[in-house]
Amino acid sequence: MFAIIFSVILIVVGIIAGCIIPAMRDEESNQKFTPWPLLGAIIISIALFIASCIAVVPTGYTGILTTFGKVEDRTVGSGINFIAPWQNVVKMDNRIQKQEFESAAFSSDLQEASYAVTINYSIDQTAARDIYKTVGTNYYETVMFGPIQDNIKTIFAKYTAENLIGNRDILSQKVTESVADDMSRYGINVVSIAIRDIDFTDTFTNAVEAKQVAAQNKLKAETEQAQKTMEEEQTAKRAIIAANAEAEKAVIAANADLEVVKVQAEAALYAGEKEAEMNKRIGESLNGNVIDYYWIKQWDGKLPTTVLGDGNDYILDLGSIGTTEN
Repeated sequence: MFAIIFSVILIVVGIIAGCIIPAMRDEESNQKFTPWPLLGAIIISIALFIASCIAVVPTGYTGILTTFGKVEDRTVGSGINFIAPWQNVVKMDNRIQKQEFESAAFSSDLQEASYAVTINYSIDQTAARDIYKTVGTNYYETVMFGPIQDNIKTIFAKYTAENLIGNRDILSQKVTESVADDMSRYGINVVSIAIRDIDFTDTFTNAVEAKQVAAQNKLKAETEQAQKTMEEEQTAKRAIIAANAEAEKAVIAANADLEVVKVQAEAALYAGEKEAEMNKRIGESLNGNVIDYYWIKQWDGKLPTTVLGDGNDYILDLGSIGTTEN
């Protein structure tokens, strides 16, 4: 549309210039009109007209076609597109876009927390026409910024200040899920919402740090006490084990001595029984002939020199008797 208006203006200017230039050169000349300005204006107008019929849409964009400001039912894709001179193409970015802002909210214990947020989002290509028609190109400021802040405030209010500090990932996930549900009806895809920083007043921060130091000191004392208790328990266990080992050693030694005594007693009993049995058998095997045999076997061939009588009343000297006979 701008090209048409500008072309008309150029042609009018060319006509006027064609009428004025001859008069300025020579007032007595019969030439009343110079065609070159008009011809130049026509050439420029044709170039502008052709250019106005070409719309280039970059990759990653959707072209919204409008006719005299009215949104048409169709869109144009990326690349070179031919349109009517009175039409226009508005480029809607379908790539992932990034926005950042800082704000503040209150925790459940009424501590004010300032935070910084990074939002990554994109618009659905099929929804680009409806977004432009119903919201416009400033859809982030129109339909996203407010709901994101409201969702962050609602979620922050569910946590105490201390819990907010250590749960940024959980908070980011919850805010992303909540905002994504709200934006899906517009055709806006929320990729991620990252809560980068959470800060509190200096008074609260100092109180938290003091509490953390106290907790660390308590944990250190408990750890040292637990270590000492464990060492004492280990020492006691080692003493018990050593005592049990000594007791078991003494029992084993006593049992060994008892077994030795028992074996010795059994050996002595066995030896006695064996000797008695042998004596019994010897006694049973002895008779007069055997005794005489052993007696004769051990006799040295000498007769006794004395013989006792049957009543042991006298002693007979056999040696003297032999001497007398001689």
